[in-house]
Amino acid sequence: MTRSALLEISAVNKFYANLHVLKGVSLEVPEGTVACLLGPSGSGKSTLLRCINHLESIDAGRITMSGQTLAYEERDGQMHERPRAKIDRQRQDIGMVFQHFNLFPHYTVLQNITLAPTLLKKSRKANVTAQAMELLDKVGLANKHNAYPSALSGGQQQRVAIARALAMHPKVMLFDEPTSALDPELVAEVLKVMKDLAQGGMTMIVVTHEMAFAREVADSVVVMDAGVIIESGTPGEVFDNPQHERTREFLRHVR
Repeated sequence: MTRSALLEISAVNKFYANLHVLKGVSLEVPEGTVACLLGPSGSGKSTLLRCINHLESIDAGRITMSGQTLAYEERDGQMHERPRAKIDRQRQDIGMVFQHFNLFPHYTVLQNITLAPTLLKKSRKANVTAQAMELLDKVGLANKHNAYPSALSGGQQQRVAIARALAMHPKVMLFDEPTSALDPELVAEVLKVMKDLAQGGMTMIVVTHEMAFAREVADSVVVMDAGVIIESGTPGEVFDNPQHERTREFLRHVR
């Protein structure tokens, strides 16, 4: 049974001045699946994630989620940016986890997680706190709810960052190399949380250099180079029988 696309990226272009960073990128991510984006540094992977969440504007193309265009609306045959309040509302459905944890250092773990749902969704504090504790338990950090970020390891901080994103009940989670800033011995604990999310049916787009994770967890693997998608397929297809020479070269360097 074919699953309908939750997220559709259609012919997206992005420029930084004269630098053409995304060149007509198109991608569909069905609901409940995991897409892993691979490719060398500078290929446009992180920029694509930032465009999905409208941390970066796009210069052409369209991104839709659940059939609704993100960040832009069409008027008189032209695409116009939505009002900021509407963009912020759409962004609440998109969780994002960065390379660096970006936790508020002066807030406890629990306060970091409850802040956004309380302010943006106007949820009751008691309900938000209970849900935050459930999320902390899910990421294995229920006993750290009163700790400050400085008292946590990098892996623990990243797991808090994942719990914080989940607290907004997003439709899709974006991960931008979430383990790249971690010491090697801390990578596994973060990947385990991500695997659990995938098994629970969370729709995820993951920029990663963790090839074993991509092979095990991804439903689709997408390889980018110089702002274009050069190859995509199942993990078996891409890893075991890559069709593009640039893919083969990249995989030789990361394996």
